[in-house]
Amino acid sequence: MNSNEEKARAAIAEQAGEWFLANKEGPLDARDAAALEAWFKASPVHIEEFLGVSAVARDLQQARSDPDYSVEAILARARAEDEISVKRLWPRATETVRGRPFGGWLPAIAAMAAVAALAVGMLRIWNPASDQKALAPDGFATLHLSTRHGEQLTQRLPDDSVLHLNTDSAVSVRYSKNERLVILESGQAAFEVVHAAQRAFRVQAGSAQVIDLGTKFDVRLEQSSTLVTVIEGRVNVGQTNPGQAQSPPYIELTADQQIRVAKGAWPASPVAVDAKGATSWLHRQIVFHDEKLEQVAAEFNRYLAKPIEIVTPELRTMHISGVFATDDSAAFIAFLRSLKGVRVEVTASAIRVSRD
Repeated sequence: MNSNEEKARAAIAEQAGEWFLANKEGPLDARDAAALEAWFKASPVHIEEFLGVSAVARDLQQARSDPDYSVEAILARARAEDEISVKRLWPRATETVRGRPFGGWLPAIAAMAAVAALAVGMLRIWNPASDQKALAPDGFATLHLSTRHGEQLTQRLPDDSVLHLNTDSAVSVRYSKNERLVILESGQAAFEVVHAAQRAFRVQAGSAQVIDLGTKFDVRLEQSSTLVTVIEGRVNVGQTNPGQAQSPPYIELTADQQIRVAKGAWPASPVAVDAKGATSWLHRQIVFHDEKLEQVAAEFNRYLAKPIEIVTPELRTMHISGVFATDDSAAFIAFLRSLKGVRVEVTASAIRVSRD
């Protein structure tokens, strides 16, 4: 395993530790439980690291009966080395789960979560400097994250920035000595960036690139353009042409501003928006105010198992307003049925909207 792979593995171990601590504080709510499940499913490595922390915990439990495994002895050995690597203890845990189906691992994970929380705390006592190294590595192998239809994911990155992925989205993350680069390959992502003066945070999405200036912002890839919305702070937005250098100038956006970047149409003009409304998906909501039904339906279809089909063309331009949960199609169907002259038929494959 090369140094980049080791750093990527250390970052995943840090994430596993955070999940252990979250479990220790009390039962996860529905949103966190869904996020944890998505994290497990993202890669078998996540589960290996989760089980690996449990192996360390089992070693610590022996401290009560075996002098060779006393906390004092472990600390002494740790201090005798320049660095302690958690992964040295991992093979004993991961060897038993390799090749087993995902569903078979979950009972073991649940049983070991409470004990593993203690292990994470002890590891931070042994080598507090390791936390800082995990938060700001000089470089690591590319991390790939994705969500399926209707799924969302929240991921803490190695520098402690937070990445939120919306439905049907995919990103690649790579850190180098001078830059933190995220490539949005599809869908939509929001970022809560920890500012680092010596290491720029850059997002590349289609024809657009966004350089963070210490902020929270949202980036959405659409069919022929990229939409950038600033929630807090400031960003610089520019355009990247394939095979060419950056196309100046950059345009600075502040909170409650949005810009659309399309290939060959630069510079673009920012517009004022309600950023919280535009990023309501972060709270699993869809907020629409005096918008066309066809636009609202298209937004809902990003999450629904059965797509909404507007059968009567004249209904597509009907303007409606409301706030609905992305996973509550029943409430939206009831709302549509309450509209005068609108008929809604739910079939095995679609939600059909027509004139009554």
